[in-house]
Amino acid sequence: MKFLLALVACQLLATSSGMNVFSFGEVEYIDNLDLQLSEAFAAPKKQLSPVILIPGAGGSRLDALLDKPKVVNLLCERKTDRFFNIWFNKMQMMPWAIDCWADNLRLEYDWTTRKTVNSPGVTISVPGWGFAETVEWNDPAHSLFTGYFVNVVNALVQLGYRREVSIRGAPYDFRKAPFEDELFPIKLKHLVEETYEMNANTPITFIVHSLGGPKILHFLQRQTQEWKDQYVRRVISLSAAWGGDASSLKTLTVGEDAGIFIIKSKAMKTMFGSASSMARLMPSPLFWKEDEVLAKTNKRSFTVNDYEEFYKTIGFPEGWQMYKDALPYIQNFTAPGVEVYCYYGSDVKTLEKLDFGWSHDMSGTPKIEFGAGDGLINERSLEACKIWTDEQKQPIHARAYPRVTHMTILSNRDVLRDVALLAASG
Repeated sequence: MKFLLALVACQLLATSSGMNVFSFGEVEYIDNLDLQLSEAFAAPKKQLSPVILIPGAGGSRLDALLDKPKVVNLLCERKTDRFFNIWFNKMQMMPWAIDCWADNLRLEYDWTTRKTVNSPGVTISVPGWGFAETVEWNDPAHSLFTGYFVNVVNALVQLGYRREVSIRGAPYDFRKAPFEDELFPIKLKHLVEETYEMNANTPITFIVHSLGGPKILHFLQRQTQEWKDQYVRRVISLSAAWGGDASSLKTLTVGEDAGIFIIKSKAMKTMFGSASSMARLMPSPLFWKEDEVLAKTNKRSFTVNDYEEFYKTIGFPEGWQMYKDALPYIQNFTAPGVEVYCYYGSDVKTLEKLDFGWSHDMSGTPKIEFGAGDGLINERSLEACKIWTDEQKQPIHARAYPRVTHMTILSNRDVLRDVALLAASG
């Protein structure tokens, strides 16, 4: 019976159409890409620009090793003798296991160092640096509906690209904000230079998704123009969260169930709410006006200037400290200094505002007001790349794909065709 329940639950997970900051389960696997994208594959092949893939929040696998002093309930495993996959692991998100899962993945804030640390007794590692497969599939078993960059990679392979040679992956601990992930830019620079040399000194194309957009922006801002001119051909961003998104407030207040009734929002809030990367994804004061209301209770309204009170109201003062440390990265939106192809979905209703009615502390279920976007990222954030048009000499190309959502952009035939044609151009 337990196995049957798990099977049913997995199917529910697999068919979800919910949208949340750490989206999953919406990337359709496409067979016969060579037939469906024949125009791209018929294009004359030049020296292919090697590709480095940078996923968004939830797009990297996480492995865990446990030696916990205590567990949240008797069903939780306290100690393991080897690392195991914890993200993305459907079985651990079942109702009887999700509290254990959330406790293992949650972060704790250290007020002295101003950094987050893993839950006591938990060691987290990010497997597969440099490997494409670890960002192609969230699940090591490649189970149904856990694909991520798989369609993008398959399209590139049809063009003559080779995994681990001209297609590389750059996974990271997506729970951590840039101010905590100090090794990532060092590792990425080495990966770029190594991949460049492996491919006859050919400049790199970055393909990034969601939080991967800000991730590559912060990296490029740190490099000299001479280095970028030599090593970087272009950036192709897919639904990049350049200026954050209003749905982050929902995750912090009521959690997420991704539209799946068996998932406990409170457990998801425990994990996602503790992630310092959530601070980086808060709506940016560069793109939201000072008088625009993001959330309201029966006592007051909250704008981008009220985050300290917002975090205090939800009982999470650590969040305000994380936000203050993330703010320099949020406010630095200087141009990347490379050619950018900015692709994103549009015409999908997207959370703009939370109204908690008579609640004074943001408890209960809020009324949601919607606006334009891709179902997760607001339109103003997706289009923020256009600002760079007048700030750098390298071209900025922005294109919206109507009715394409934040995750289906990774399996949309038109998007895949455009990415493949661009890659084929060298």
